[in-house]
Order: sequence, then structure tokens, then C-alpha cells
Amino acid sequence: MRIARQSVARSCAVCERTLLMGERTTRFSSDGENFVDVCPLCQDIALEYGWLKEGSPTTPTVSTDVAEAPVADEPFLRRLSEPEREVVEAADLFNQTDFRRTVAGIAKSLGEPRASIRSLSGVSGEVVITVAWDISWYQYRVTPELAQPVRLEERGHELAELDPLYKDWNAHLDEHGRVVPNIARI
Repeated sequence: MRIARQSVARSCAVCERTLLMGERTTRFSSDGENFVDVCPLCQDIALEYGWLKEGSPTTPTVSTDVAEAPVADEPFLRRLSEPEREVVEAADLFNQTDFRRTVAGIAKSLGEPRASIRSLSGVSGEVVITVAWDISWYQYRVTPELAQPVRLEERGHELAELDPLYKDWNAHLDEHGRVVPNIARI
């Protein structure tokens, strides 16, 4: 009996590189049903896109981490306006994700970044958080009513690529990598 090899061309769903025979891949799904192969180099990117790794739980799990203090842990001497409250809530949601650790790690290498938190117009309640250095930037979309409320929206290398709308540096990173809006206390 002769064993015949079948050649099936497979490629990474992220970088579209042709995968070598025997190369180990991880399967991810962007919709929870259809799975694609992702090479080892692109696995972090697939996770940043919010894709689910095959075999990972699909329902929200309870975090074992100690709950972090909210961004507005000190009492304000005035009421926050609706836009200010949206910004604070978006920062809190962002700070509860692994994206905070990613940004904190990059900040250790590249130094203190600029940050902005911008509410999008409309009734969606969506907020865009931008964290930028001179040579790199990341932009996250926060949609509070979704099961995964924070996702990586875009990233780039040049600040000139950013829309001026998102260059209103109205936030900063604290020593733990948390995004903190610059809101006057009084």
C-alpha cells in the first residue's frame, strides 16, 4: 500500500503567509463558529482583534484578579457632566482589560505616552481611547453594552496618521499603566 501526500495550501488568517507543512498553528474564530488558522507570530494580534481561541470559554468568566480601584477613587467636589461620566466609565472598563497591561509594558520601553479619551457623537455611548508615543499608537473602542466592551480598533506608527479629533491629549497613564482622564476636581 502506498501512502500519498495531499498538498493543501494553508495560510495564516492574519498575515496571509503560506504555512509550512507541519507548522503548528492555533485556530481562532472571529464569529464564534468558523475557525481559521493563525501562525504563532500573529496569535497576539488575533487576541487583540477580539478573536476567540479554539477551546477557550465562550461565556464571560469571573476574574480572579483583585478588583482595581476605579479611576475616580477620590470624591469629586462637583457632579460630573454626562460626557465626563462616559469618559470615566470608559477608562474604568479599559483598565480592567489585558490591554492595560499591554500599554503599560510598551510604556516601560518607550516612556510616558500621550493619551486621549473621546466620546463619539450619537446615542451609541461609544468612546475611543488613544494611547500614543512618537513611534507608535494604539486606539481602542469602548462600547459598554457589549459582552467584550473593549477592543483594539486600530494601531499605527506615525502620529500624523491619527485624525486630529483624537489628538486632544486629555488623559494620562499612571504608574500602573491605568488610563486616567484629566478632569478638574473642583
